[in-house]
Amino acid sequence: MTEPRSTRRDFFARTSDGLLGAALTHLLCEDDFGGTSALAGESLAPEAEQVFNLKPKRTHHPARATSVIQLFMNGGPSQMDLFDPKPELNRLDGKPFPGNVEEIGNSDSVDIGVMMGGQFDFARHGESGMWMADVLPHTSQLADEMCLVNSMWTDHPNHDNALYKIHSGRLFMGYPTLGAWTVYGLGSENRNLPAYVVLNDPLGPPKNGTRNWTAGFLPPLYQGTPFRPTGSPILNLKPQYEQPSAVTESARSLLNRLDEIHRKERPYYPELDARIESYSLAARMQLSAGEALDLSREEKHTHSMYGIGEKWTDSFGRRCLLARRLVERGVRFVQIFLEEQPWDSHADLGPNHRGACLRTDKPVAGLLRDLKQRGLLDSTLVIWGGEFGRTPTTQKSANGFSGRDHNMQAFTSWMAGGGVKGGTSYGTTDEFGHSVVENPVSVHDFHATILHLLGLHHQHLFFRRSGLEERLTGFEPPRVVTEILS
Repeated sequence: MTEPRSTRRDFFARTSDGLLGAALTHLLCEDDFGGTSALAGESLAPEAEQVFNLKPKRTHHPARATSVIQLFMNGGPSQMDLFDPKPELNRLDGKPFPGNVEEIGNSDSVDIGVMMGGQFDFARHGESGMWMADVLPHTSQLADEMCLVNSMWTDHPNHDNALYKIHSGRLFMGYPTLGAWTVYGLGSENRNLPAYVVLNDPLGPPKNGTRNWTAGFLPPLYQGTPFRPTGSPILNLKPQYEQPSAVTESARSLLNRLDEIHRKERPYYPELDARIESYSLAARMQLSAGEALDLSREEKHTHSMYGIGEKWTDSFGRRCLLARRLVERGVRFVQIFLEEQPWDSHADLGPNHRGACLRTDKPVAGLLRDLKQRGLLDSTLVIWGGEFGRTPTTQKSANGFSGRDHNMQAFTSWMAGGGVKGGTSYGTTDEFGHSVVENPVSVHDFHATILHLLGLHHQHLFFRRSGLEERLTGFEPPRVVTEILS
């Protein structure tokens, strides 16, 4: 006799388990994540037969870093005011730009004001003698752990496109972000937490919102998982009611069987795989996520180190501490955002940047110091930076000429830990900090270097789509910046 066909709809109609049962699906029947990898160099099945999952995957070469914390500074911090001092710019403060104003490249000439000297005092720090502005008193104490890349450049002066570029390597929306590619290539080290976590600001989402952590054309399984910015990062972690373990196990087993039947009838349906995995992850998180997200378990001196409990640093400090707890437990990629674009200083650059530093400087230093004390900095790559830099000239705004315009030709990012050579300042800009003149680092170079530190080769990490091998770094071969590697 033919066995009657069961459907998920039948199950939900006949059981009181509801969403609890759905959340517990797939839990007991898999001790590991099964499936195949889509990395070059491995056997690659036809697209319709691929199975996408978060099983830990082997790297292309030995990895220096196993996780990433990206501290994203939305809006474009000013390189010449924070990390790249320019005496000649200071000397010409208030005078006309000494060249063709069209070289500025971002505004009509009528909007371009005069040369604007650095807004803060600089000093050298650490044994490396790294330059840093006085509005970064805490971060500067960790100078010998950091590598400043002063010669970054990008392809577009507008926020939207520059954000797409720095996150996904492309100037347009719809492409997977660095975090999604990382998780696609490496999988997860912790079954009970999301592999890719996004920590937003309570004041609001960043510019471009969810497109900053999208999986693009990759299966949605690899997209970032935003945690709530206030209160409990995740709601409903505790089951609504207790039930005998035998009942729970029976429900899990049955739902897993139904899931597999449904999946086999739809062999290439990544949205389905992602939804099944999300319910499964929700169930697993009920077992361990509460402990991982509980900052009250940390010592008072740790809270103090991050600035938790202080007016200006509490919010960012909490998210930095949470990031450390997540990577400590095997989360692969964590992004921390500020609201909208607070570094976008078209006016009042001095007060603007001072305020942004006041919110972030102590928590960032606390994160680096805490990771180092716990032996995690060697395996955790910390990235700080925005989507572009600022111009050496002022720009007309509602407040006159008191800020700087966008500059795609040069900006500074820094990295620490994870195989990076600390105490290094790499690349050189011109006498005004406007253009790169030595050792340029493109966004694709930057991404290729990050992937290299994670044990992934930028050319071997690809996804086949419509006959093309799509890559984070595009089709033109980038350069791994080996000079900054330890």
